[in-house]
Amino acid sequence: MSSTTVGTPTSAPANSKPLQWPVLAIALGIVALLMAGVDTPRMAVLLLIGVGFGVALQHGLFGFTSAYRKFLVKRDTAGINAQLLLLAVATVLFVPLLARGEFAGQPLYGALAPCGLQVVIGAFLFGIGMQLGDGCGSGTLYKVGAGGTRNLVTLVAFCIGCFWATFHMGAWQQLPTLSIYSLSEPLGYAGAAAVQLGVLGGLALFMRRWHSPQNTLPDHRSIAQKIVRGPWSLPAAALVLVALNVITLIIAGHPWAITWGFTLWAAKSAAWLGWDPDTAGFWTGGFQQSALQAGVLSDVTSVMNFGLLLGALAAASLSGQFDPKFRLSTRGWAGALLGGLLMGYGARIAYGCNIGAFFSGIASLSLHGWVWIFSAILGSAVGVKWRPWFGLSNG
Repeated sequence: MSSTTVGTPTSAPANSKPLQWPVLAIALGIVALLMAGVDTPRMAVLLLIGVGFGVALQHGLFGFTSAYRKFLVKRDTAGINAQLLLLAVATVLFVPLLARGEFAGQPLYGALAPCGLQVVIGAFLFGIGMQLGDGCGSGTLYKVGAGGTRNLVTLVAFCIGCFWATFHMGAWQQLPTLSIYSLSEPLGYAGAAAVQLGVLGGLALFMRRWHSPQNTLPDHRSIAQKIVRGPWSLPAAALVLVALNVITLIIAGHPWAITWGFTLWAAKSAAWLGWDPDTAGFWTGGFQQSALQAGVLSDVTSVMNFGLLLGALAAASLSGQFDPKFRLSTRGWAGALLGGLLMGYGARIAYGCNIGAFFSGIASLSLHGWVWIFSAILGSAVGVKWRPWFGLSNG
């Protein structure tokens, strides 16, 4: 039942902090260097798409982690509603492309993965981890780009967790798994899209009943000021993220993903320290071996992750929000480390994070994307309970 209690006004949206020109120059300079360092124009475009993702996430403060926490603790459904919009529009745009199977000669593949017990367990662990780490896959990256030193600790642990899980993938894959990957298999693309949009619409109606209203202060700035300096509304950020993911699908041939990059970075670091990839079954696959042998700027996910970090840095400088703080309590360290490890391990065994499994997965009609999000929200409920132990507020 909806509440008649009106929340306290949020902070004024107008941004009065000065633009941080030196930080912006550094962000743009690194982007220019990476543009010169990638092998192909296609990679350069994907780098810029990554920059766009970072800007949208930072200017919209589009957090999956905070959305679930606000939903569970405050009955604030604004973040969830933005995600439902994200998924609905993405479904409408993805399905015709995936049904066709190609675009201008580029084969297109959805973010499909096996759906079984390992996804339930992995996503549940991820849900706990994202509350303790205070960021999901995309959230960790954009917060690091914006100067989040705690999130940098989480990111390092995230990479380690992803790599750690690769040594156990064979065992996890022995757990029961459904034979169906995509909702389009039993229903066809049109039928699956209709069912999925109906479910999303039903969830939106439920959120209207659950929602506890929040007041916001008016923003009288020009459209140009809002676009350049932020903040953006959650729906606006959601639509930009959808548009960028569609472009990613067309250019990369697959939707937006994040955590493979983390896995690869950790594996390359381990190999540099003397680890032999031939001793681990996961890393003897053709794709994995090629990725290990090639430069990191040849990997699509890594290049887009670098772009995301730099886009968030640029957006934070435009809004005057880049303000890294280097003091971290013992409990803060512990929460960041544990959260990152749980997210990394969980994402790897569940075939993705909130982006690769949830956003891109559901947009691709993947059954595993739906199982992933419900398991992750259950894990988030546990993580919310644990947050105070690590000095984190649920406010």
